[in-house]
Amino acid sequence: MRGYRATKYILMEIFPGFILGLMIFTFILLMFQLLRLTEFILLHGGGLGSVGEILLYLSLSFLPILLPMSLLFATLLTYSRLNADSEVIAFKSLGLNRWHLALPAFFLGLLTAAGSAHTSFYLAPWANQRFEVIIAQMGSRQATATLREGVFSEGFFNMVVYAHEVDSKQGILKKVFIYDERDPDSPLTIIAQKGQILQETDDHGVRAMLRLSKGNIHRSANETYTKIDFGTYDIQLYRPFALRQSARPLPAYTIDDLRKELAKPDHPPDFRRRLEVDYHRRWALIGTCMVFALLGAGLGASGHRRSNKGGGAALSVLVIISFWLSYLMAETVAFKGLLPAWVALWLINLAFGTVAFFKLRQV
Repeated sequence: MRGYRATKYILMEIFPGFILGLMIFTFILLMFQLLRLTEFILLHGGGLGSVGEILLYLSLSFLPILLPMSLLFATLLTYSRLNADSEVIAFKSLGLNRWHLALPAFFLGLLTAAGSAHTSFYLAPWANQRFEVIIAQMGSRQATATLREGVFSEGFFNMVVYAHEVDSKQGILKKVFIYDERDPDSPLTIIAQKGQILQETDDHGVRAMLRLSKGNIHRSANETYTKIDFGTYDIQLYRPFALRQSARPLPAYTIDDLRKELAKPDHPPDFRRRLEVDYHRRWALIGTCMVFALLGAGLGASGHRRSNKGGGAALSVLVIISFWLSYLMAETVAFKGLLPAWVALWLINLAFGTVAFFKLRQV
């Protein structure tokens, strides 16, 4: 009965710290993205709704690393306070040992590991995919934002575009010159009197095309020259399907997608190593939740009582920095093929887990 009450009491102490840590670390990570997002929003436009969606999807994509960080912060802060206020000694006087004290952290570690598995396997990839779609939508809505009157613009959908007049609000160009080398074997030079950007929005993105009127196409290939006059000519600028399938970054792959890709034997070695690192990284992060839970309990409860007062937050940041520096080194080793991905990534959990075990023995 005493063990149950002690476990419940410590859990209630850890939980507010976990929520606080989640809020703090989310804010810090979003701050690193703020400058890039501000520049993009100012360039391409976007209302509060779009900005809110971007922040939401970014926050969800960060959850696989936010959960173990917040857990370490909460457990270390809680057990440091318990130790500083002599509550650890009080629990021992009631007949509770170190493993009774560590049980709340272990239980919360299991819950966090389960949440980390779901977010890392499915929720974060979905959020990453939605983030890419939102960015593409904003860029396509303001497709003419990168164009300037009387200036050759190279960043317009991988084409060089010149327009004598540009109406960004209506998406209308006049006296247009385009050099299209998206097909390097057959580049096109297009001249038109007028161009208009037409857009169609669906659930997956914005489909955009540039409709040119009254012009001609010049093509040189295999020492032959061709000129084609046209009344209307459409250039496909963006297809949402391409973003959803072929152009997805690895963070947008679910764990099932990664398994399917790893089952294919024809991937280049570098890409296969990237797949393996991403696959095993997601599993290793689940183990990190358990390691951080016990490490926080061990470090907090075993330290000197006077020095522990108020030092848990600073120590948690130091441990997190040390862990992620080691983790980045392990990923580099795995990318270079010096060690198998699962060995390199799980070695870090093993090292920090060993420290957690010995710290708990010192309680």
